[in-house]
Amino acid sequence: MLSDGKGRPLNFFLSPGQMADSRGSLVLLRHLPPAKRFLGDKAYDADWLRDGLEDRGIRPCISPRKKRRKPARYNKRLYRQRYRIENAFGRLKDWRGIATRYERCGDIFLNAIILAALVLFWI
Repeated sequence: MLSDGKGRPLNFFLSPGQMADSRGSLVLLRHLPPAKRFLGDKAYDADWLRDGLEDRGIRPCISPRKKRRKPARYNKRLYRQRYRIENAFGRLKDWRGIATRYERCGDIFLNAIILAALVLFWI
């Protein structure tokens, strides 16, 4: 999920279960609106992602993994604002069909997520 600074969803990408989050971010980065910062958790800690963001003029704020040889620097104060994104996921999971993955078909499930996001955040 790609969201704005207030935690409202802007774009979604449903990836296969075995795909890493950082690989799925490649699809969302194509649709990234002009931004100053990118907040992400340890799943997005990859040098190629950091370099790609910096090439676009976006400062990454991604917590480094523990096993990283050369830990990357990040703004801990700004990283605390990531709760807004986690709260958005929590609000989406209030819908039982989304929390339990009631729909088997990926397209229908993604449409259910989009519908829930419209009702929760934009209406």
